[in-house]
Amino acid sequence: MAERFDVVVIGAGPGGFRAARRCAQRGVSTAIVEKEFVGGTCLNWGCIPSKTLLASAHLLLRARHAGDMGIDIPSATPNWAKIQQRRETIVTGIRKGMQGTMKANKMTHIEGRAVVAAPGRIRVQSNGQTRDLEAGKIILATGSESIELRSIPFDGQTIISSKEALSLPQMPKSMLIVGGGVIGCEMACAYAAFGTKVTIVEALERLLPMEDSWISRILEREFKTLGIDAITGRKVMSVDRSTSPAKANLDNGQAIAAEKVLVAVGRRATIDKETVDALKLEMNGPLIKINHKLETSVPGVYALGDVVGTTYLAHGATAEAEVAAANATGNNEEMQDYSLIPRVVFTFPEVASVGKTEEKCQAAGMDIAIGKGFYRANGRPIAENELTGQFHAVRDKSINELVGISMVGHMATEFAAFARTLLGTVEPIRKITFPHPTISETIEDAVHEALGELLLEEC
Repeated sequence: MAERFDVVVIGAGPGGFRAARRCAQRGVSTAIVEKEFVGGTCLNWGCIPSKTLLASAHLLLRARHAGDMGIDIPSATPNWAKIQQRRETIVTGIRKGMQGTMKANKMTHIEGRAVVAAPGRIRVQSNGQTRDLEAGKIILATGSESIELRSIPFDGQTIISSKEALSLPQMPKSMLIVGGGVIGCEMACAYAAFGTKVTIVEALERLLPMEDSWISRILEREFKTLGIDAITGRKVMSVDRSTSPAKANLDNGQAIAAEKVLVAVGRRATIDKETVDALKLEMNGPLIKINHKLETSVPGVYALGDVVGTTYLAHGATAEAEVAAANATGNNEEMQDYSLIPRVVFTFPEVASVGKTEEKCQAAGMDIAIGKGFYRANGRPIAENELTGQFHAVRDKSINELVGISMVGHMATEFAAFARTLLGTVEPIRKITFPHPTISETIEDAVHEALGELLLEEC
């Protein structure tokens, strides 16, 4: 006999977990099904382990430059075994915390592979056993997987995805990274700091092509100081694994030797074909088609996160989870402007942005004013020897409102949510007192310059 729940969430990554938690907090019976580990890719093979490695890498770089600040450290070398042990300890600890949260919120956690057999009916398979569930509403949050290139298929040893890159048994002497997006650039920073010779090959003309070109220029310049070689406008056509190290062949005839080849060209939604066929879901290529309420073409079935391909961000998925959970429990909410979901990259230096970029505004023919703030003019970064950094604020002159803020520099990602609160208005900035000396004053400088005469008119 099938077990009955008001809501069944399939997938326990950031989006699925948040959706299930919100449903449970609203007082409905909620089950969450996960085939691997609670936390999904983000916790186990993505956001958290990568930031753990980056934290160790950043501390290592700080130690190597401690002499500039009057601190003599005889040697600073990475202990790879301890770094990996710390990563595993952190991931396991957070996973246990999530399990406690599920118990505290009376969420039913079911382990296994879930397939929607028909509207309102789910079949969960685990260890040869089948468990049938009935659901009033279903939320699909099945995530994504690394895109594999046909010409460079993964072998898990030499040609690897980000999943393997986070838990290599030994630190490689050299690594070629295919793709200069978020994952590729973050992994490049970590491994370069640890001493690996890193080369990035990006098919487009610059790194982080989704952001403004001024951000890419700063990043490419700083990458050189880390010893990272960035080759843009080129493609890796094949990898010869018969040699040691392997040899990557580019489209211009250049060959690059590398012990590891990390393919980081994006992620692809994962959803069971059986579920798609049983529900007759409308698809947008490999992605589940949804409306502004996160509802699929099937009433009562919602989808969010990487499986719908809107942001490919953990916090984008949690934002969608709030809407999906509200609607699955009888409310009527819609997702708003996706550009208002902050974008963050934990490189050295960090990158963050929210709202419209300068170049997208210009491409749309908007009349804009740009204000800039610089770390070199800010006492806190100077004192901490973190001089590389700029914040840019964009004002739409036609409506006299801030429409975007982009940031590069130490701790820039921590200001993305605050920057979001400044968009769509000019009023709050004059009412905010920015503590001194703090990096936040760089936002103040950028916003004041962008608003310019508007602030003077209000005085």
